[in-house]
Amino acid sequence: MALSQAATLSALSHSVDSVGEAVERLESVLPAREDSAVLADFLEDDLRQGLEAIGEVDAHFTDLLDTLRSDRLSPITLLEAAEDYRVLNRLEYLTVVVAQLRRLSQAAGKLRNG
Repeated sequence: MALSQAATLSALSHSVDSVGEAVERLESVLPAREDSAVLADFLEDDLRQGLEAIGEVDAHFTDLLDTLRSDRLSPITLLEAAEDYRVLNRLEYLTVVVAQLRRLSQAAGKLRNG
């Protein structure tokens, strides 16, 4: 389990670094205006939070697989693994973040008008 989570964290860390690079790229092509900087900040937050939520959902599924592969498989371990309501909250939150990423259409409008 620790190895899977380490790999997930490593991938997430790489993705987070990629977010900074992507946002810098966007900022370089947007018009140099205060509202463009604010938009880029919002997009960066949305991307980072979305990737964090995806990492937590991935970790949940990894934990489920580890539970199913365990030598100590029992009804109680299955119930405990299945009743992780945090993952449902993260999925709902991910839906919100994806909707917020529609801000990219605002960025597209600024590119076209800039």
